[in-house]
Amino acid sequence: MDNATYSYVNDCTPLTNCKSGRKAGGSTVVNMSHAGKKPPNDYLIWSLCNTLYVNFCCLGFMALIYSIKARDQKTLGDLRAAQECSDKAKWYNILASGWNLLIPLLVLGLLVLLVVHLGSSEGTFDFFGEDGFQSFMKLFSR
Repeated sequence: MDNATYSYVNDCTPLTNCKSGRKAGGSTVVNMSHAGKKPPNDYLIWSLCNTLYVNFCCLGFMALIYSIKARDQKTLGDLRAAQECSDKAKWYNILASGWNLLIPLLVLGLLVLLVVHLGSSEGTFDFFGEDGFQSFMKLFSR
């Protein structure tokens, strides 16, 4: 089997460097619309933590819903809708985290004000002195 039996144009065989027998190839289209963009964050872990902790006015639950929607839209390839849901989840998480920090601080502040008020109404209340704890406990035993 030599090259003459295959009838190649200009005696070009495969794996040789003969350019005259090659035809121009078709064009290849590559879709690069999302190649440079980073997919949006879904904030799922942050939303889950806000949902399980205090969850004032269901803000953490709303953040969790939008986080799941953002993840679903990202999976479907709709990055615009995923970005919108991601932004909503982020703001609900910020609000929920703010409330989650504010409520314990308010309780602590009220406790300090209670101690100060009870100390000033008794007159000789010395909470940090030697008898402070015993006198503090006497206030609640009446």
